[in-house]
Amino acid sequence: QVQLVESGGGLVQAGDSLRLSCAASGRTFSSYTMGWFRQAPGKERDFVAAIRWSDTSTYYADSVKGRFTISRDFAKNTVSLQMNSLKPEDTAVYYCAAGAYYGLKISERNMDYWGKGTLVTVSS
Repeated sequence: QVQLVESGGGLVQAGDSLRLSCAASGRTFSSYTMGWFRQAPGKERDFVAAIRWSDTSTYYADSVKGRFTISRDFAKNTVSLQMNSLKPEDTAVYYCAAGAYYGLKISERNMDYWGKGTLVTVSS
């Protein structure tokens, strides 16, 4: 059974940093794209960042480029999202996802597995 378990959310102030982690288990993810998505209150779930498990190519939403960094730890089977210079508009529930998708239009429709999410709140 595939499981994606997020951790690391919390309440921080604008300008602070936070690191989210996603522990993946239940299958081999070597051919998968691992992604982070977020959903703010009253809004749709949006793409944030993604990484190809096999070649570590990374992709980012324009709104987080230069502030967020996605990475993966092969040995620990985890994917992390380092978030720096956080802004109040980054407040959302952050979800880890995995999909057997290698196209460039990464979206929630391409993801096969989802975690339950972790809440990030950034105060001004």
